[in-house]
Amino acid sequence: MSKVLIRKTDNIGNNFIPSEFLQKGKDEYFYRNRQTLWPRDRWRHLLSSEIIELKKNDNVSDDWDQIFVTDQFNPQKINHNEFYGLVRIGNIRDVALEHHELKLPVGITNSLIISCDIGDDVAIHNVKYLSHFIIGDRCVLFNIDEIHTTNHAKFGNGIIKEGESEDVRVWLDIMNEVGSRKVIPFDGMITADAYLWAKYRDDSALQKKLLEITQNSFDIHRGFYGIVGEQSVIKNSSILKDVKFGSHCYVKGANKLKNLTVNSSEALPTQIGEGVELVNGIIGYGCNIFYGCKGVRFILGENSNLKYGARLINSFLGDNSTISCCEVLNNLIFPAHEQHHNNSFLIASVIMGQSNIAAGATIGSNHNSRANDNEIQAGRGFWPGLNTSIKHPSRFTSFILLAKAAYPAELDITLPFSLLNNNGSKDQLEILPAFWWLYNMYALARNSWKFHKRDNRKNKIQNIEFDYLAPDTIEEILTARKLLEIWTAKADLRKKGESIKDKDDKKLIAIGKKLLSGTKAQTKDLEVLGENMEKSRRKVVILKFYKAYHAYNEMLYLYVVKNLIEYLNSNPSLNFSSLKNTLAGERKTKWENIGGQLIPQKDVEELRRDIGSGKLKNWNDIHNRYDELWNDYQLEKQKHAYAIFCKILGTDNPTKEQWISVLDRGEEIQEYINEQVYISRKKDFDNPFRQATYRNMDEMTAAIGTIEDNSFVQQVRKETEDFKKIVSEIKRK
Repeated sequence: MSKVLIRKTDNIGNNFIPSEFLQKGKDEYFYRNRQTLWPRDRWRHLLSSEIIELKKNDNVSDDWDQIFVTDQFNPQKINHNEFYGLVRIGNIRDVALEHHELKLPVGITNSLIISCDIGDDVAIHNVKYLSHFIIGDRCVLFNIDEIHTTNHAKFGNGIIKEGESEDVRVWLDIMNEVGSRKVIPFDGMITADAYLWAKYRDDSALQKKLLEITQNSFDIHRGFYGIVGEQSVIKNSSILKDVKFGSHCYVKGANKLKNLTVNSSEALPTQIGEGVELVNGIIGYGCNIFYGCKGVRFILGENSNLKYGARLINSFLGDNSTISCCEVLNNLIFPAHEQHHNNSFLIASVIMGQSNIAAGATIGSNHNSRANDNEIQAGRGFWPGLNTSIKHPSRFTSFILLAKAAYPAELDITLPFSLLNNNGSKDQLEILPAFWWLYNMYALARNSWKFHKRDNRKNKIQNIEFDYLAPDTIEEILTARKLLEIWTAKADLRKKGESIKDKDDKKLIAIGKKLLSGTKAQTKDLEVLGENMEKSRRKVVILKFYKAYHAYNEMLYLYVVKNLIEYLNSNPSLNFSSLKNTLAGERKTKWENIGGQLIPQKDVEELRRDIGSGKLKNWNDIHNRYDELWNDYQLEKQKHAYAIFCKILGTDNPTKEQWISVLDRGEEIQEYINEQVYISRKKDFDNPFRQATYRNMDEMTAAIGTIEDNSFVQQVRKETEDFKKIVSEIKRK
């Protein structure tokens, strides 16, 4: 049990840094003076008349000679306070500060101030303990129990200060519960950094260098002060310890904030609300954390939200994300994640963005598996439905929707854009590939638009691919088509009673491709079974495999047309005959999703080598490499699209006629998207059960409008018209 020690009162505001950690020739204020926001020559000692006035107003100090002020100091605004140590107070005018209808006079009243720098026109009232902080201009501190900084403060960064042992270092145990993928958090860390560090554990040179880089990114000396940035408001809060607040930050009613960096700015202010308790974390710009949320060992990306009692523990939540109510433990979550319901639970996962966890989803390693070192890996667009539970370890390709069920065995789903259903009556797993494209085009198309629209970050350090058709999903589609060909061939051979053992994959692919490229009648009554997708002996039945195969084909065509048109529009001097010279080359088949940014695998390997060898010396160098790769990405994607163009045509030298044919196909597909967006949304308006809650159609129209009023439906129509015009222009070149 810790002891309460007796000290001399002159020790309250002095000796902040233990003598053994004072650098030669430097005093305890050295780092404070480096941090301070104002020039040293603005401060002066108090006048004797000002000291008299301060004492008259019930102010006390252990040493009035350590109180420094400016020439615009008004002692009448300083009442009922205690001052200890070196305190510097900025301009105090006879004005008031107003924020959200709270109006307080500038000045300091009823507060205990220990060794602080206080900016111009600051209102500090009823702060029971304010120690070792730098308070920016025009800040409001009102009704605070305790706000102070220790000499070894790290502000959420996972470093160790001089004289500290390794066991005090803060780590984030992401992706599983046993810490085998732990990373060191730091201010400025993005999901790409965390994934690179956590994923490639076998790369010892990389692991060693990332630890070294992070530790060396921060000053290990003691004596840094906490900061409240200019025009920040902190009110009605309890314990704020070792925190660095950016400017324009708003904190109201927080219970405990400890060891944090809270990034905030005028353009992207961060707000922390009632009942919040946050310990050992980094909070990005433009975040909102309200109503009883808890965070312990966490990073919250930019423009993200925690609401209504959410618990975020040992997790990294990426940019543009929202978590409400639920519990999230030991995860790495890429940008654009949504999770809104109190009874959902997510643990031991890497979720690769554009995801949504529905109510009742319980994804928890130690609740449904033998060991807590298992993990979930889910590609972009992961959406487990209501009351879903899955077993660790499992892996999902992109845009997987899980129907309501308790999935009894581990899963490895390799068919993108699929709907999974656990059919208990037949005791089989059912998979409907390309479900989103076939039956929910409105949601699929709207998601890409929605993610772009909601990306309100000002400093886009994390580069993100939002389009559902990108190199990663296209390569997954190609794999899925090959699997469907093999499985369809096997189904046909089983139906005919012929042997499968004497057929290798090449022969099976040829049989399956012929069947799936023919008429639907040729595949009638085939039971196509998936393989190696569930750890069980029961059947995995592939539903509507024929339609799905052709849907995948349409997605390939759309990807090709849109990207090649974009390339030609960006290079108006070029035409079709120029494409081969500028875009032809070997197709890059392996792409990595690094925090939401798609990077060819070979470039990721080079990145790792350059970090491990010391060529990239710090996180700025690493982030600059991400940016370089992102700048190259658009062209790389267009080269990839050209390679897919050649692949689907079966030639390395496509003709102009083939190009025109593909453009025509692209127009047809875009028109299909336009129709399906309308049809899939119209179902909601035509649903008689939805209509049943209204007295008549007039009431329904007044409440929710009509399908024709839908802004996204109108937008897709406009995009389709524009697309056709562009295609017509391209054809004329």
